[in-house]
Amino acid sequence: MAHVALVFYGFLVGLQMDIKSVLRIGIKARNVAVIGIIIPFVMGAILFFSLYRDEDARGFIFYGGALTVTGFSVLAKILDKQKILQTDIGKMAMSSAVINDIGAWFILALGYVVTGSTTNIHWAVICTIAYALFCVFYLRRAIGWIIRKLPEGQGYSEFFVCSILGGMAISGVITDALGTHPIIGAFLFGLSVPNQMLQAAILDKLDDFVMGFLMPTFFVVCGLRTNFRAMGSIYEIVGYIILFVSAKILSTFAATFFSDMSIKEALAVGILSNTKSLMALIIIEAGQAQQILNTQLYSLMVTGILVMTVIVTPITMLYHPSQELVPHKRRTIQKAKVEEELRVLACIHAAHDIPSVINLLGSSNSTSAAPITVFALQVVELVGRASSMLEVHTSGKRGSRSLGHEEAQTRQIIAAFDNYELRSDGVMVQVLTARCALSTMDEDICNIAKDKRAAFIILPFHKQRSLAGEMEDVNPEIRAVNESVLANAPCSVGILIDRGLSETSDYAKNIVVLYFGGPDDREALAYALRMVDRPDTRLTVVKFIPGEGATDIDPMEFAEESHVNVHIDKESEKLLDEEFLNRFKISTANDKSVKYIELLLNDVEEAVNAIKLMDQHNYDLYIVGKGRGIVSPLTAGLVDWCDCPELGAIGDLLVTSEFDSTFSVLVMQQYVKPIGDGSVNSYGSMSERIGLGMDMDMDMQRADSEAGDVFSSFRRRPEHMPRV
Repeated sequence: MAHVALVFYGFLVGLQMDIKSVLRIGIKARNVAVIGIIIPFVMGAILFFSLYRDEDARGFIFYGGALTVTGFSVLAKILDKQKILQTDIGKMAMSSAVINDIGAWFILALGYVVTGSTTNIHWAVICTIAYALFCVFYLRRAIGWIIRKLPEGQGYSEFFVCSILGGMAISGVITDALGTHPIIGAFLFGLSVPNQMLQAAILDKLDDFVMGFLMPTFFVVCGLRTNFRAMGSIYEIVGYIILFVSAKILSTFAATFFSDMSIKEALAVGILSNTKSLMALIIIEAGQAQQILNTQLYSLMVTGILVMTVIVTPITMLYHPSQELVPHKRRTIQKAKVEEELRVLACIHAAHDIPSVINLLGSSNSTSAAPITVFALQVVELVGRASSMLEVHTSGKRGSRSLGHEEAQTRQIIAAFDNYELRSDGVMVQVLTARCALSTMDEDICNIAKDKRAAFIILPFHKQRSLAGEMEDVNPEIRAVNESVLANAPCSVGILIDRGLSETSDYAKNIVVLYFGGPDDREALAYALRMVDRPDTRLTVVKFIPGEGATDIDPMEFAEESHVNVHIDKESEKLLDEEFLNRFKISTANDKSVKYIELLLNDVEEAVNAIKLMDQHNYDLYIVGKGRGIVSPLTAGLVDWCDCPELGAIGDLLVTSEFDSTFSVLVMQQYVKPIGDGSVNSYGSMSERIGLGMDMDMDMQRADSEAGDVFSSFRRRPEHMPRV
């Protein structure tokens, strides 16, 4: 029963393992992984021969192999629980663990071959390698061909899943006949299943049964074979366990000579690499089952494996990655320097998100003087029980072989952003894929934005325009992700709603900003100003001003009702808006492509009618602020009727109202600094932005002298502008 459990376990591991991810691992992590295999294996062999009496000398393969193992799935859960999965140390440990996992399977196969076929070892090795190549190049394609012939949309029948399990059993029999073990055949067959949906279906049916029922039998067998009395004195046991633990740490110290890694990082990665998985127990149990390891050697290594895995979690709780917690300065577009690069994290959930995102980026007017660095993040929900992973892709890869849905979509994203980079000036693009659970997707997006020092995150909306012109849900679960990102983002965020613009134009040429006031609206206008320098682009800024007939509203009462946890200082925000708009009007006074309009309105109904009438002007892109903490009499009545509160009152109106023209909507939220009570305050306090008690002219002179201003590209223009 224990060995049947191993066969099923090997199949499930192969099913979830991605061999192609090894090719995308950086050189630094690759060096750590390779050295992390060589040195522990050599140390394990030395320790075996130090305890060697009259046993079979081939046991050093199993002893060394057990020390090389780093449990990828176990380590991922530990790092994720301790919130250090996205740190540099966590990424390096995870990347090296992938290679260690694959290396452990090679060592296990080698151990079975060497100990199982004493007379025909060379034929066992050759035949096993030949069968592995057959699985990679022929069996995988055959299974993929069968899957494509199945009817779409009907799922996988019980008969088909059972047929896959039958194929697993046949593969195990073949490798057993070749001189290794059925677990190797089951593992190779699992690697040969190409379809993720089929993998998920098999995992859902088998995982609980194998891990909850079969594998405990294997643990019982391991426990029955362990004899603590045969291990020696307590001092010998402690000494050998210390040597076991030091193997991985010494290997990472050795890796510092081949890569730029500090001693502190090497120590952290070495400790994390001591995390063992079931693979270590399987290797050492194989040596015992093949009657190569005696009870003392077996019991000592089993104890070491348990101790090494147990000590990792308490040690990681003491690790605080101060390096990754240092905040970057440019977290908003308003505060970004024009001559510096604008770093944008653009999230892609599906292929239909690509045109609208590239359309918006194309409208952002990148130049060699004002460059844009785009991190195109393909966000993939984990299927089955796999662990989170971040992959960095290289461009230009093509292939004639058939691709899975996810890989085909990745190729499409790479091709689209490569094309955008080639036809744009001052653009640099990096495509990434983040595989994560839906519950932690927002955390991964925020962590990647922090790691890439992004100033702006673009999130696709969870609805899409249908052929009938209505907004329909595409993936309702994305809405919760967007809301969580808005609540925890380390920089400014924009939710992009495509109402058909990407189908008619490469970029927005007629842009309008609806300005009611507040930090979100200032961020919206700051982003729009980056788009003005295109020769065929027009910008209209519409300022909505409450008239004398508008009812004044208490902002604090409204904040409590709407659960808006922001610090509201009405007078300070009013002064900030006046300063920002004055500087905007002065800097764009002589620019015929920019129009500024002020609308004096008395109530919500007039504001809604004015916005609906704008449809006659055929604007391509509406940029609006979410409006956190700012309550206008012209929008207060809309809040109670919002279907999508994450868009704010005006953004929700533009999505749900009946507009005839095709356009896009970008709802902006400016990054805000956390303050002591857990609420937030506007980015840039009043004392930072306006010197109270100082004349406005002094304020303007000081502002013009500051570097890093969205108006710096317009300073050549005359300082007057007629009011329209």
